[in-house]
Amino acid sequence: MIKIIGGHYKKTKLEVPNNGVRPTSAIKREAIFSILESHAIQNSYDIYTNQTIVDIFAGSGALGLEAISRGAAFAYFFEMDPVVLSVLKRNCKKICKNNNFYIYKKDLTRSMFANFIYPVSVIFIDPPYTLNPFKKLLKILLNKDVITDKTIIVIETNKSTEIKLLSSMKIIKEHNYGKTKISFCKKIN
Repeated sequence: MIKIIGGHYKKTKLEVPNNGVRPTSAIKREAIFSILESHAIQNSYDIYTNQTIVDIFAGSGALGLEAISRGAAFAYFFEMDPVVLSVLKRNCKKICKNNNFYIYKKDLTRSMFANFIYPVSVIFIDPPYTLNPFKKLLKILLNKDVITDKTIIVIETNKSTEIKLLSSMKIIKEHNYGKTKISFCKKIN
């Protein structure tokens, strides 16, 4: 079990699937949200109020649910593993009391997006460390107008993974935590 670390549902326990899911630790989540919130304050915008969060390779949903606990209006989760999906759904029901979530049970590259209810402020991409789907995913998200000039993409990888971005994107911050690298990316204006 892991716990939500901030916001309205702080200390709420989340289940973690047993089959190879690598949830983002509390220390890394605290660092991620501190950087996100600091960036938002410096740029005079709110990443939570009337904003959507997208959590790709969601696993337990810890990142998206942390954002909901802190005030995000809505979260979309992408997860394909049936065992992980049942855990994700139970975790969402603990935190998302107003039906403010939707779980896509498909590969993002094959999913059709409806118009999101609110603008997307943060996209979390945390695949298994053996995958490197970033350029393809970002191209799809840009082509479907999911990414705006205010959207921050948080990518979690093994620290040796080279992230290939599109020419229209840039890394604005990057930190290593043990074997993990967390990169914060934005669309170039």
